[in-house]
Amino acid sequence: MSTSSTETPPAGPPAAERLPQETAQTPAPKRSGPEPKIRIHRTIKYESDRTPGFGRDLMRVPGCEQLERCIQCGTCSGVCPLSIYMDHTPRQVMALTRGDFKREVLHSHTIWLCASCYACTVECPQEIRITDIMYELKQRAIHEGVYPRKFPIPVLAHEFNAMVRQNGRITEMVLVIRLFLKTSWLAALGNWRLGIDLLRTGRFSLRPERIRNRGDIARMFDAIDGSKGGSA
Repeated sequence: MSTSSTETPPAGPPAAERLPQETAQTPAPKRSGPEPKIRIHRTIKYESDRTPGFGRDLMRVPGCEQLERCIQCGTCSGVCPLSIYMDHTPRQVMALTRGDFKREVLHSHTIWLCASCYACTVECPQEIRITDIMYELKQRAIHEGVYPRKFPIPVLAHEFNAMVRQNGRITEMVLVIRLFLKTSWLAALGNWRLGIDLLRTGRFSLRPERIRNRGDIARMFDAIDGSKGGSA
């Protein structure tokens, strides 16, 4: 006659004692999706970086008077279609300008990336003409020669203004050649077929176009930028 006996396993530690060990052995859940690639860079600005009077002087320019009313709400940055490509958002440019950080503002790529869509001006709750301020900052950067040399936008603006001041009109072919020579002449070689087609069809001309009273145009530029015959 056989009998079967059931052995009772030794009792383990209470659940409260097992929990820390089990929890430590449980791997942490993995984050789904790609890792975030946004890097936040914080730069401290010092009093010595300021150019006293820069912001106040800019606010004397017609169209820029309302800058001091900026409440830093960020609406301009939110509606700007190009803010993700800027080194400083429009909101930051307004703050830096008002804070007299002249060098930081004029060396920024932001003022040259502005598409002049006027979305920021339309949506600004303080009715600040932000696009006009961007134009004024561009003019000052060109006047002081601090614009990025190989960046096409400021080079195009500089050559456009210089040609209008000199001839009263622009000649598209000459303007394009100047632009490519000062930015990337290799890009010009890549578009030589298009250039030949435009020349053959008469859409481009190599002969500079001029008006008669070119001196009047130069005086208009002088009156606008306050210079005495210097190029803007």
